[in-house]
Amino acid sequence: MNTEILGVIAQIVLMVVLAYPIGKYISKVFKGEKVWSDFMTPIEKIMYKLGGVDPTEEMNWKQFLKALLVINLFWFFWGMILLVSQGVLPLNPDGNLGQSVHQAFNTCISFLVNCNLQHYSGESGLSYLTQLFVIMLFQFITAATGMAAMAGIMKALAAKTTKTIGNFWYFLVRSCTRVLLPICLVIGFILIIEGTPMGFDGKMEVTTIEGQTQYVSQGPTAAIVPIKQLGTNGGGYFGVNSSHPLENPTYLTNMIECWAILILPMAMVFAFGFYLKRKKLAYSIFGVMLFAYLAGVWINVSQETGGNPRIDAMGIAQDNGAMEGKEVRLGSAATALWSVTTTVTSNGSVNGMHDSTMPLSGMIEMLNMQINTWFGGVGVGWMNYFTFIIIAVFISGLMVGRTPEFLGKKIEAREMKIATIVALLHPFVILVGTSLAAYLYVHAPSFVENEGGWLNNPGFHGLSEMLYEFTSCAANNGSGFEGLGDNTWFWNYSCGIVLILSRYLPIVGQVAIAGLLANKKYVPESAGTLKTDTVTFGVMTFAVIFIVAALSFFPVQALSTIAEHFSL
Repeated sequence: MNTEILGVIAQIVLMVVLAYPIGKYISKVFKGEKVWSDFMTPIEKIMYKLGGVDPTEEMNWKQFLKALLVINLFWFFWGMILLVSQGVLPLNPDGNLGQSVHQAFNTCISFLVNCNLQHYSGESGLSYLTQLFVIMLFQFITAATGMAAMAGIMKALAAKTTKTIGNFWYFLVRSCTRVLLPICLVIGFILIIEGTPMGFDGKMEVTTIEGQTQYVSQGPTAAIVPIKQLGTNGGGYFGVNSSHPLENPTYLTNMIECWAILILPMAMVFAFGFYLKRKKLAYSIFGVMLFAYLAGVWINVSQETGGNPRIDAMGIAQDNGAMEGKEVRLGSAATALWSVTTTVTSNGSVNGMHDSTMPLSGMIEMLNMQINTWFGGVGVGWMNYFTFIIIAVFISGLMVGRTPEFLGKKIEAREMKIATIVALLHPFVILVGTSLAAYLYVHAPSFVENEGGWLNNPGFHGLSEMLYEFTSCAANNGSGFEGLGDNTWFWNYSCGIVLILSRYLPIVGQVAIAGLLANKKYVPESAGTLKTDTVTFGVMTFAVIFIVAALSFFPVQALSTIAEHFSL
């Protein structure tokens, strides 16, 4: 076994082993139990006082959602103002200009919804001020928003019968101060030691070995990269993200950053088990997610380390695998692992170009986002799985003649309608968006040409590029097949609309389901209760998820990634 494969195994083991204790800690944080980070209490009290909120006030699910949506609307206007005017604001030593309105709209929405889709190049598209007070700020807030939403759902499901689901502000602040900030500080120190820059100087002038002058961007990179990874955000400080040697300088930083992507989504599954005192159910959910993740890792690692058959046909050795679009210091296996890790979550960061991966690897990357339930974003990944649990409980109950119940609450028509709408919204926005883009490309060439053209790779791969863009938006991922020219009026606005719909409608639906279930009378488990913490039910849930995804996306995958694979 070569060292690259050992590195892949080591990273996965590190994720799984540490997810359990971190999940237990997160559960205690949201329950308000005594933890080592209680020294943050005075700072939190100041934040509550400045915000004019009472963290002890219980909210019903409608009040909870109102607080969530209002704070996100406020930060949208905050971001728009700073992004369009950054050219005249301080902390801009490189003189970067303000963004256009449509680009600022896309950037603002993208980072607010935890997607971090970037239709700009980080080092030239933003100033240090907006990198810190828009990008980094939003990366903390949006990750904490997802965690707070999941905490509200856990509180609702843990109670036998209740009209309230906790306090949004309490969960939001604690997510930042007790979970995200401490781990980010540790990761940040490691990055600085390994060579990631942390300062406010302008571009560094260096002389290359050819004697030419080159300007290298610097800035507060080490402050932004940790929360980019840990909060499943993914927006790179540099345009090429974590394939940049300053953003990800060594194999150690690569391992730490890849670990940071998945550790909290994994831990949140265990946090659910500890919070509800149903660890067996958490193990079942974790097992399904881990199986799907490992299957994707196996396919992508084998595809990328196996090399490109067209290069083989030319008689050229590929000892290191398919290295197009990858960094030599990291290798093909590390890029393959990252490509799966970043797409089973809503992270979207890259340490190599997904546009250059093998077609079946691209299929797995897109399929992970199209399914959008294998770990997912911080908090919202489990919430997406929760939607399919509701559907699986209802279907299973009908199949075996038992009352559909989950955690002692009957699943009825209202919950099923909401869950179905949430489940079908995801493929709807992806396929409609891709269809519109493909139609315009074929039937409105003058419109596409006026926007500079979209595709560098027409044919099967061109369809993949457009499909990937809308898939990434809908999954709040943010990565892309970068052969697509996406900084245009059409892509900025169409992607922005998909981002809004795909972030807030599912959260509204999932919190509403939890609120409706919490308000119902608790029904003690009996011999007729459908068990949801068994391997059988886990397989059933996996089947429901896979069938919905297969029926929705197989036709377009067959016309894009699968067709490209067979054309090699």
